[in-house]
Amino acid sequence: MATHTGSEGTLKVGANTIGEIRSFSISESADTLEDTSMGDAARTYKSSLTTFTGSVDVFWDEADAGQMAMTVGASVTFSAYPEGATAGDKYYTGSAIVTGLTINSSFDGMVEASITLQGTGALTLSTAA
Repeated sequence: MATHTGSEGTLKVGANTIGEIRSFSISESADTLEDTSMGDAARTYKSSLTTFTGSVDVFWDEADAGQMAMTVGASVTFSAYPEGATAGDKYYTGSAIVTGLTINSSFDGMVEASITLQGTGALTLSTAA
């Protein structure tokens, strides 16, 4: 079984690779519908709608086209490559709305930004060519 280091990952918005990434995450979930009826000995469920959210933390760079495309309210298409973007690597792609942007700055640290995303539609797992 293969393992990967976080430093292999990358994230793209449209055709732009986001630079200065510190970390990113994607969370996917599915709703369930209860279909238990009288006489059943245990509750039973059916799978229903899926959803996903995401976040990315970066060292803020006003010259980075990928970062600048992530304005609050923007609809974006993104691709998340947890293991890198070379041929054969798996990646996730989807459409999302940028729901938050937080910029942090301290006198003894780097200027950092955190961006949050709400998926719209399905999250797709693909293989890099």
